[in-house]
Amino acid sequence: MTETAAKTADDIRRLRAQHPEMRERDFARIHSISEAQLVAAEVGRSAIRLNPDVGVLLNGLTAVGEVMALTRNESAVHEKIGPYEKVVIGPMASMVLGEQIDLRIFPSRWAFGFAVEKAGEDGAVRHSLQFFDAQGHAVHKVHARPATNLEAWSLLVANLRHAEQTDTITTTPAAPVAALGEAADVAALREQWQALTDTHQFFGMLKKLNLHRLNALELVGEDLAWQLDATAVEQMFSAVAGSDLPIMVFVNNQGCVQIHAGPITTVKPMGPWLNVMDDTFHLHLRLDHIASVWAVRKPTSDGHITSVEVYDANRELIIQFFGKREEGNHERAAWRSAVEQLPLHNQSNAA
Repeated sequence: MTETAAKTADDIRRLRAQHPEMRERDFARIHSISEAQLVAAEVGRSAIRLNPDVGVLLNGLTAVGEVMALTRNESAVHEKIGPYEKVVIGPMASMVLGEQIDLRIFPSRWAFGFAVEKAGEDGAVRHSLQFFDAQGHAVHKVHARPATNLEAWSLLVANLRHAEQTDTITTTPAAPVAALGEAADVAALREQWQALTDTHQFFGMLKKLNLHRLNALELVGEDLAWQLDATAVEQMFSAVAGSDLPIMVFVNNQGCVQIHAGPITTVKPMGPWLNVMDDTFHLHLRLDHIASVWAVRKPTSDGHITSVEVYDANRELIIQFFGKREEGNHERAAWRSAVEQLPLHNQSNAA
């Protein structure tokens, strides 16, 4: 294993002192280090290294009360405020199934953890727990709130404390991504797609066919997946914001999926960002990162389910939207109608 950058912890701290106002992720990218290396450089000062033990973390978080959970990728930031409740620990995947905080976690992707204390502009100390993958990319963060039980928080930090409190970590390059087929037997794809009885079977179908997700959408036919105009995301938010229509918003990275379920109220565009600023849900989405938007129809035992999927220029999934639905119930007609009325992709404008 080799470090992704030659900078020492002293180098990182010196550079950081020159740019204290810069966001951590932006600073790390500009200086060719990982965000985890930036945080690690403060171990022994404002950070404590933690074991990335998902079971200890989730069970401990149930005692701390209200917090803010944050999961992001390069193009979307998903923040939920509430308690960690209904924790389910599993060897391959763990879950938080609370009314507010709803997570799917893949522990094998978690490599580094830190407890961070940082003074805000008002002088108050901000507490956070930050976890990263082997490449040093953030997979999940937990931020304390005014109502957080800091005694339980401190106990959790003590239980997670790593035996080695070094200010340098060794990250590893991402493993080569296995090549996926760009073409498939369309008849087989359509047959298996139409045989789905649950949306969770979709990933298994793609794996069986050795097919990239976006390639499947492009191949399956417009009765099951159709491309929307690039403005469709903004128009979808305009259609649902302020209504009582509950939607589901999924943002994921390699180590975590975070889900919002409920109505959307306050949408505020700002520069390239589309922002949702509701009481317990904040979303920040880079509209300029959107390369394609798709409406997708999947059959289930409760009728077909409609989603909106958003992809970047690398053909990777940024964010997904569904109508909120209780198991055993049909999809809400209002959500289906909202998606089916979104503008179609104009082939004449395709780049």
